[in-house]
Amino acid sequence: MSQSDGPLEAGMEKATAVPVMTDTRRSRADRARQVADLLRREIVQGGFGEGRLPLEAALAREFGTSRNTMREALDLLRGEGLVERCPGVGTTVAGEKYPHDLHRLLGLAETLHEHGRVSNEVRTMGLIEPPAAVGRRLGLAAGEPVVYLERLRRLNGLPLSLDLTYLVRDVGEPLFDADLERNDIFVLLEQVTGQPLGTAELTMEAVNADAHTAAVLDAPRGAALLMIERLTHLSDGRPVDLEFVRFRGDRLTMRGHLHRDPEEDTCP
Repeated sequence: MSQSDGPLEAGMEKATAVPVMTDTRRSRADRARQVADLLRREIVQGGFGEGRLPLEAALAREFGTSRNTMREALDLLRGEGLVERCPGVGTTVAGEKYPHDLHRLLGLAETLHEHGRVSNEVRTMGLIEPPAAVGRRLGLAAGEPVVYLERLRRLNGLPLSLDLTYLVRDVGEPLFDADLERNDIFVLLEQVTGQPLGTAELTMEAVNADAHTAAVLDAPRGAALLMIERLTHLSDGRPVDLEFVRFRGDRLTMRGHLHRDPEEDTCP
């Protein structure tokens, strides 16, 4: 008796059966992508100890797939720069990805303090008349100047992000005398204003590295970067900091804790 035409339990109407997904109905490329996603998380979470992955045959057994599919999955991760595959040596982790939490408003050094030393190279800093779009976001009158700051940020000496920051003048000018190389902007803003930061509006998207950004981050031109646009407010609600941060996607992973509030209206 087939799944699609057999009798159902008493009192229930006959329903259209959902096709069962089997490996024979999916391409090996699809399966390899699925396995690569699972492997990537294991690698990022440090699930392979000293950085060497088990042999292909053992991985294939663990993930319930064929060796050919596992080989393609590892090739996908090698293309991302996450692993290296060497004859006679096996597969090893090529580069570490660092977790950046999204559920709290923290600076980069605060977020990554367990993973090494974050340093800042101030590339330029000065008082400018901002583009109108920046002024509107910061709630400024037309032509009101802001402090513009561009920093290259490194983790354990490796380029991690290029940060372009616009600060309202009364908050930004005191930072000309601050130690920007060893301190997060967020920490300094709270010291200058005497009040904690409150909330931030955040947008995240993938962008390709232009020639300038690629050179600064020591990344291939056109490489995929993770860009965050963040408008940060003080606890009193005033917007003071607008940032555009381009991260090397091969060195950072974003994570957070989300919850669904049953009291909030949801779309139908």
